[in-house]
Amino acid sequence: MHHPLVETLLTQRFRSLAAVDCPVDVYSWLVDETSMTARLEAHCQQLKVTLVDEGFVTAQRLSIDERNALGDEQGTQRFWLREVQLIADGEPWLAGRTLIPEASLQGPEAALMNLGTRPLGHYLFQSSFLSRDYLLPGTMDGLWARRSLLRLAEKPLLLTEIFLPASPLYSPLAEGSSPCTLQTHQK
Repeated sequence: MHHPLVETLLTQRFRSLAAVDCPVDVYSWLVDETSMTARLEAHCQQLKVTLVDEGFVTAQRLSIDERNALGDEQGTQRFWLREVQLIADGEPWLAGRTLIPEASLQGPEAALMNLGTRPLGHYLFQSSFLSRDYLLPGTMDGLWARRSLLRLAEKPLLLTEIFLPASPLYSPLAEGSSPCTLQTHQK
């Protein structure tokens, strides 16, 4: 069973942040360029993937930001959508949304449509053909998030990850603090 708000969270607008907008401990999670799956696994006994939604979708299911990131400003392409939740020791820790242009799913990359409950990180980080165009820290509906444009054999895929309240990312924050309170900055 997935967190009841996961489906809603995955469709919220991503708001990017600068380093000064969040605590240092949180920022280190948001800009970690290694496998987030591996990082989460280091904090639990068992990490499982629960599928929320998976299949081909039209560009209308993507936000304008997502379409632009994937080079479909006109909204004419189809995309493989994979929405998951990572469950650690029975607690929902992360919601993920992966979007892959249909044209990217040729050759070995077609395996991305058959991951099932295998974590995406296990697949991506074993490849020597993985590169990252950018990694943006941000928020979605008051929760910490990050968005990455990755390339697998030069083919793009957009990954958005939302850290759910039980995630260890929140443990460095003082008890009772809001997970995503932006600080005011003096100029």
